[in-house]
Amino acid sequence: MRPDEYILAVLSPEERLEAALRVAREAFKGATLSVEEVEAAVRRVRRRRYAPSARKPKRRS
Repeated sequence: MRPDEYILAVLSPEERLEAALRVAREAFKGATLSVEEVEAAVRRVRRRRYAPSARKPKRRS
């Protein structure tokens, strides 16, 4: 297993999302983005994050 895969594996989904947003913030520092571009990106991320098909079914005990 690669170190970056291990690091992502031990993070909770919320921590992974926060890490991704921090990386994106650094990557786009100094870039000029319109409000529409940012809102479209947020919609895409939320759609993927909260999509019903992305959720794993809960285990029954």
